[in-house]
Amino acid sequence: MSGVKIVGTGSAVPSRVMTNDDMAKIVDTSDEWISSRTGIRSRHYCDAEAGETHRSLVRDAASRALEAAGLTADQVGVCLVATFTADTCTPSAACVLQADLGMPEDTLCFDLNAACAGFVYGLHVAECLLPGAKRPYALVVGIDTLSRVMDFTDRTTCVLFGDGAGAAVLECREDYPQLYAVWGSRGDDASLYAPGVGCDEPSYLHMDGRAVFRFATEVMPRATKEVLDAAGITADEVDRFVYHQANKRIVDYSVKKLGLDPAKCEGNIDHMGNTSAGSVPILLDELVRAGKIVPGNRVLMAGFGAGLTWAGALAELA
Repeated sequence: MSGVKIVGTGSAVPSRVMTNDDMAKIVDTSDEWISSRTGIRSRHYCDAEAGETHRSLVRDAASRALEAAGLTADQVGVCLVATFTADTCTPSAACVLQADLGMPEDTLCFDLNAACAGFVYGLHVAECLLPGAKRPYALVVGIDTLSRVMDFTDRTTCVLFGDGAGAAVLECREDYPQLYAVWGSRGDDASLYAPGVGCDEPSYLHMDGRAVFRFATEVMPRATKEVLDAAGITADEVDRFVYHQANKRIVDYSVKKLGLDPAKCEGNIDHMGNTSAGSVPILLDELVRAGKIVPGNRVLMAGFGAGLTWAGALAELA
């Protein structure tokens, strides 16, 4: 039975930094109010004048991941983009990326929407598709440009989110381990949602913070434990835990409940905020490039998001 390893990572973050003090100029809030409740001190927004778009972030993150893997676009057999904020409903961001990078026309390309859990969902989907693909490498991108769906009069949501993209390249081989992925969904169109095309209300993101907090603190520890059980290992045998960066309190709760070593659970929410599908892969790439995740390390990733959705996976860096 074939499995996968991560052979390269990349990320792309917009140049415009919005600090909490900047947010306080447009909505009734403060640095103390935001940071004490969420751990966020700044986030990044796309700058149209700098040519930063959803498309450019996808392309740059994907290119950096391929470069890190030592591969070219014509070696990719599967291309997935996890997002709910693409520039167009159709064509998909994955098809646009195929054209931008010059991947072969028989590359399997599509977008998937599991919101903030999308990247981890995408890893498992790629793992399932690769054995039947034309080439043994998959490019999985997690990306959202949430600044375009924020209601900047609502201080409970607009201070939380930022823009960014992260990517990983998977290689499929007979002697590689499986991801031991777990996933789930709990249909809920009220706790966390953004109206779609043709709806009467604006396409702003809406969130019931308390309901999402309760959900997240249930499924994050659960997904972690289920991955460990499926892999037949203990938390001590995992080198890094890369959790969705939605709120520091949620991560801290999960770490404490599971009895994890906090040093293995480093985050980046202080300077990135919540980038939805971009959250896990951006943090993964930061840790890889800082030398905190090295070849041979095992990384447990978990995320949750609108849907409601959640997913977890254990991946090894080649």
